[in-house]
Amino acid sequence: MPAATPGTPSLLRAMNDRAALDLLLTHGPLSRTGIGHLTGLSKPTASQLLARLEAAGLVVATGTDGGRPGPSAQLYAINPRAAYVGGIDVTPARVLAAVADLTGVVAASHEVPYTEGADAVVQVAEALGGAVEAAGLHLCDLHRVVIGTPGAFDPRTGRLRYAGHLPGWHSPTLLDDLAAALPMPVEYENDVNLAAVAEQRLGAARGHGDFVLLWNEEGLGAALVFGGRLHRGWTGGAGEVGFLPVPGRPLVRQVTRANSGGYQELAGVEQLPRLAAHLGVEVAPAPYPPQTPGAAPGPHGPEVAAAVALLADAAAAPEGARLRFLQEYATALATGLASLVAVLDPEIVVLAGAAISAGGEPLREMLEAELAELAPSRPRLVPGEVLERPVLHGALESALAATRDEVFDTSR
Repeated sequence: MPAATPGTPSLLRAMNDRAALDLLLTHGPLSRTGIGHLTGLSKPTASQLLARLEAAGLVVATGTDGGRPGPSAQLYAINPRAAYVGGIDVTPARVLAAVADLTGVVAASHEVPYTEGADAVVQVAEALGGAVEAAGLHLCDLHRVVIGTPGAFDPRTGRLRYAGHLPGWHSPTLLDDLAAALPMPVEYENDVNLAAVAEQRLGAARGHGDFVLLWNEEGLGAALVFGGRLHRGWTGGAGEVGFLPVPGRPLVRQVTRANSGGYQELAGVEQLPRLAAHLGVEVAPAPYPPQTPGAAPGPHGPEVAAAVALLADAAAAPEGARLRFLQEYATALATGLASLVAVLDPEIVVLAGAAISAGGEPLREMLEAELAELAPSRPRLVPGEVLERPVLHGALESALAATRDEVFDTSR
């Protein structure tokens, strides 16, 4: 079909169709009258619109609005089977994949242990294949897949940068190999950026166009959102704040070889057991048992699990040595965060990642107090709300946004 021009009936129909589809995503099932009321369209026009979308397979009739006075009205909803997407979250502990329908409902997930030295393409295919099979689908049913990894793939070279702790993912041909192995379009995104997407769409950053997400799990990083859009930087390295030189730690030279920097050395998860031991805090056992052959992998590696156990115990009883532990950790986090706030002046800062979230309200309040003394502006600090699999949810939301733009375009 020729491209529609401004003001033509085909363009207006496409705009109305998209508005109706977005309303159905937001509100759930609606009647013709409901669509007309929310869009301002007449009832006959709304009826024609719904008939057009139903014929295109984008909406389905689903029950009636029985229970209200007067005759029951037919309700319409997005057809969840109109498209499926996949999301993959890669960490040094495991490769986790999930499949969602067009409405965002997760149909199935599957994870495999990350095995050092194993072929990355094989592990991705195994995880995604398991999720697709559990959902009763085939790989060819997926319209798009988004893969989240630590670091970022350099758009100039195609090589993964800033993620030396993810061995097996640095082959110069990896992206070509994945494209050859998977039958659908595949996109790649930094894991912390995807956590920010999840918070923007589903969590604490809804309604905020400018924010920073500070993340601490296997690595310390940040996501930067300006005007509602992710800022990735020239090589995809925007937000790799673990490499920041900071007071309190010697300069780290040749950071890419060391795969670390001053901020990571000051406030990364590997420092928390050492800080606890220095302050005389009893190190609680991690809540995840040692992995046995064939068992499902835990959500985090051992360093993160140990940090989470320490923070959760300290936040539950912030007194004495545990109080000092939280205070020193808050100071360490604020030291790097103050530089971000001074440069970016965000509206809010979302605190995310297991090694921040486990500190709860006591850690957030201490961090807020420290930041107020170190930074010229005072953004509101808010806890992340997407606590379970945030990177995976961000990958699915990213894939869904692009897929909806594609399948909802009725002007083609």
